[in-house]
Amino acid sequence: MPRHLSSSSSISWTWGYAVRILVVEDENKLAEDVCQALVNAGYVPERSSDGEHAWFLGETEDFAGIILDLGLPKLDGLSVLKKWRSSDIETPVLILTARGSWSERVDGIDAGADDYLPKPFHIEELLARLRAILRRSAGHAGPLIQAGDACLDERKMQITVADSAINLSPLEYRAAAYLLRHRGRVVSHQELCEHIYGGDADRDNNTLEVLIGRVRRKLGSTMIQTRRGYGYIIDDNSGGDVR
Repeated sequence: MPRHLSSSSSISWTWGYAVRILVVEDENKLAEDVCQALVNAGYVPERSSDGEHAWFLGETEDFAGIILDLGLPKLDGLSVLKKWRSSDIETPVLILTARGSWSERVDGIDAGADDYLPKPFHIEELLARLRAILRRSAGHAGPLIQAGDACLDERKMQITVADSAINLSPLEYRAAAYLLRHRGRVVSHQELCEHIYGGDADRDNNTLEVLIGRVRRKLGSTMIQTRRGYGYIIDDNSGGDVR
């Protein structure tokens, strides 16, 4: 087993809601393990191994969350975080620190980190903390997100409609879950493609429309609305998003 992951952290092949996650870690084996765990959980990870490159990516690319090690070459993680926050980059950040470095944790939180995790860690805890900061950044307090009769359960990675589980392919799930997480606002074609396909985001409108069409047939024809020229939206008509 990787030395940073416990023997209890076995990973099964599952698909969560798809979001792009930047992993900033210069230790190659650990970075590979974290990225693989993120892929297995349905995320779309992108890796950076030095502070200067990470700073550039965080400034120029759209990520839903960032996992940031503090001990980085070229530019340390704390400086990277401060640069992002001074540039009004509000992407939620989970910092990784050496065990016992309480002063680093305090400095990281004061600099704008959303949470921290000491090394070594259980991969389940990393994923749970990541899910938590992503929920908070989207305005959700808990793992159940409701819109009308549809409900996204992030723990089970399942969508139900009127309490009946819906059978969705991985891509269908990614699209539906992302729209549910961002219900109440229009999600552009480009944004949705990036968070469904990751680095392979160069898809034409017809490809995405076909995918959305399949999701509509499974969730209900009125669940996902098209705003021509703008994107797609699931109306926030639940009267409360979390149970």
